[in-house]
Amino acid sequence: MSHDHDHDHSWRYGGNKGSGGIAYFLGVIGAAVYFVPKTHTFWAGIVALGKALVWPAFLVYSLLRYFHA
Repeated sequence: MSHDHDHDHSWRYGGNKGSGGIAYFLGVIGAAVYFVPKTHTFWAGIVALGKALVWPAFLVYSLLRYFHA
């Protein structure tokens, strides 16, 4: 008896897990484009790149402050 399990191939092997990663990557690029041009020194640019990597934390913090949580 043969079972055809090709329909659940993406579920078993995680075929649909890339969309969050690409959204985060595009967010990092956008945040870097936003933060880096506002800097005037090399080290401020490094800090701006760090901010670009952790931009979701800034977003969540701002949302929580807005909703007074």
